[in-house]
Amino acid sequence: MRRKVGIKDVSREAEVAISTVSHVLNGTAPISAEVRARVLDAARRIGYLAERQAKATISTLKTVLLAVPEDALPENETNLVSWTVLGALSRECERRGVKLAPLGASGTLTARKVLDAATAASADGIVIVNDDRRELLHGIAASNIPAVLINGEDQEMKIDSVTPGNRFAAQMATDWLISRGHRSVLHLTWEGRATIRRRQDGFLDAFKANRLPTSDAHILLAEGYEPRMGSDAIARWLEEKGGLGGVTAIFCAADNLALGAMRALQAAGIAIPEDVSVMGFDGIALGELVVPALSTVNVPLDQIGPEALHLLEQRVLLGPEERAAHRLELGCKLVIRDSVSSPDA
Repeated sequence: MRRKVGIKDVSREAEVAISTVSHVLNGTAPISAEVRARVLDAARRIGYLAERQAKATISTLKTVLLAVPEDALPENETNLVSWTVLGALSRECERRGVKLAPLGASGTLTARKVLDAATAASADGIVIVNDDRRELLHGIAASNIPAVLINGEDQEMKIDSVTPGNRFAAQMATDWLISRGHRSVLHLTWEGRATIRRRQDGFLDAFKANRLPTSDAHILLAEGYEPRMGSDAIARWLEEKGGLGGVTAIFCAADNLALGAMRALQAAGIAIPEDVSVMGFDGIALGELVVPALSTVNVPLDQIGPEALHLLEQRVLLGPEERAAHRLELGCKLVIRDSVSSPDA
């Protein structure tokens, strides 16, 4: 096991006295900006700040109830996003000494099921994954049990939530396609939750911001987010249009859809990216393994769970009435691989 670091290690790394480190970390005496920066940098670099934060949270959260819809639980390639988020959350709970109690109820999540399970587990708080139905969130918010929603959007801001910056990230991706010369772009999406609609909003925002006609911003709905559904939707588009219909790029609301779209395009003899570019959203590992490798929007999936725990801790400490609901959106990054090129390349 890795040896825990302490204040003596920070002192040695920063080359200052132990008392100086103590004053910097506790704010008990005036210290020059240069020395303060050196101490904090050393404490951060050797992991002391992270350990100190973890110790401070152990007494705040002992047990957290995890409420996950049934369709997000099967461990398969379709649920890679959910399982990446859940895996990171589980590891963070283990690191902090927090017990994670999964809700084993079958069928649709209801507020009553969740609250009864939280009471039975003596949970300090509740983490809800993906399910942002108003009736569920209303019931949980009314209970005053601290709760946080992961990868969903509470439109009435009753409880805290953590989600990717979906709208901004989708606009960023579409802006990048436009900067490469694409003017007729197809957005492949589905009738999903509010978080998915935000990706469509961002797609349209990019056309408006670049003063391009939204008539060239095409929307194609798949039946869902599974790869086969993306494949079916693109096959339908190709048949109805007698080809690509002038589209030079396809921006998909999920990597799953992008992987399915690529299969349908290749089956139809359409080369990627020579004939059409394809971009995904999520950053799942499979995108790097396909040929050509998928360009995508990388979501910081491993950060969502830890950030949710932090919000939950603050809610437990301050109480439900002392702090307005927070919505935390995490920044995303573009990952450019081989599936995108300029239309005239």
